[in-house]
Amino acid sequence: MAEELLRREAADTVEDILRTGFDEHRAYVNPIVSQRAGLAGEPVKLVGTNAGALVDRQGGEIEDFHGTQAFGHRHPAIAAAVRAFLESDAPSWFPTRVNPFAGRLGRRLFERTGYDNTYLACTGSGAVEAALKLSRALTRRPRLVGLSGAYHGCTFGSVSLMGEGFLREPFGPHLPGAETIPFGDVDALARALAPGDVAAVVVEPIQGEGGVRALPEPFIEALCELTERHGTLLVADEVQTGMGRTGRGILATHDWPRRPDAVIMAKHLGGGLVPVSVMLTSRELFMKAYGSSIAAGEAHNETMGMNGVGCVAALAALELLTDETIERIATTGAWLRGEFAGALEGLSLFREIRGAGFLLGIALTESDHPWLTFEHFELPGLEGKAAIASLLAHRLYRRGFFCYPCGHDWSVMRLQPRYDIPEERLAELVRAIHEELEKLCRIA
Repeated sequence: MAEELLRREAADTVEDILRTGFDEHRAYVNPIVSQRAGLAGEPVKLVGTNAGALVDRQGGEIEDFHGTQAFGHRHPAIAAAVRAFLESDAPSWFPTRVNPFAGRLGRRLFERTGYDNTYLACTGSGAVEAALKLSRALTRRPRLVGLSGAYHGCTFGSVSLMGEGFLREPFGPHLPGAETIPFGDVDALARALAPGDVAAVVVEPIQGEGGVRALPEPFIEALCELTERHGTLLVADEVQTGMGRTGRGILATHDWPRRPDAVIMAKHLGGGLVPVSVMLTSRELFMKAYGSSIAAGEAHNETMGMNGVGCVAALAALELLTDETIERIATTGAWLRGEFAGALEGLSLFREIRGAGFLLGIALTESDHPWLTFEHFELPGLEGKAAIASLLAHRLYRRGFFCYPCGHDWSVMRLQPRYDIPEERLAELVRAIHEELEKLCRIA
């Protein structure tokens, strides 16, 4: 038995895993995901990185527009920070829960955002749960309100505030007291808050999975005014928009009429290398919610949320997120949006370009041509789903661009490039999307 274990450990090298692990994922993890990737023609066997891009087994480079890798895959500065930590003998987890690495990260986040209380988790969903529990512990109110088209994660509280569809419906009954109102509807918001029993309203400044939809300015103004009037917590889910993604600052909500009571960041906070997320709030609200006793201070907790590896990765990511980087996101994002508008205007399948900074969406029009539908490909369960964005993504894979449709609105292709992507590469993307969409228009 010991010899068998030694042989197994010797085989578990990076090289060996990259050789056989893709097939093992199909066999032992999720065969449906592997089937989808194969049917879509996605570049699955990615075995390396080069200057922030992915490299496949044939040596081809793939530019990733999913948005989790804001600083590119395996940024050397973030990898070096993690490597230095692992080469030290410092603990990563502290049984007292007093973690100095969490303390330093909390300080840096305060310096950048003004929020003086930090709760660290491993996922965006975990940070959303922390905000929901904070709101109920603070207000003792039962109701939680989200917006249609929202995406907040995969835990029960997060799912309960999500837009209808395959990401939500299989998991009912949902969290009692959780509900959604129509996106951007001021009157619906006012009606929801009028009884005075709403603990929190949770919103995304720009909905990612909902079709790259920015909250309308009148709704933002009403949201800030009405939540304050009714004593309801305003929670901003900035998993997609935070860390400079919109080019408006480290947080997209920094110029709202009032600062949200809690803000959530995740994904690229750990530099795309280590899972880490955060719920930011004020020390005043935290103490009102959990300061009744020493025991209550740990009423909400996540065992590995405060670990040293995640914290040093996040510290390195914050170092990379300079004012100059955020300004580049703003200016290059505006240029890219203009390039898309000019290149795609007049194509019959193009509707509009949406978003801000490096969070953009290309809204497409569906075709009734049978070759441009999921029914044509006889894929069960996808009848009636928008197909053009998926077909366009399929064509872009072959040109070295990994793009994909929004989860709730398959008619919109979401684009979230890494922050240091060269403009020449973005220009190549514009050309590729124009050429491939034009080909689809000829069929339509």
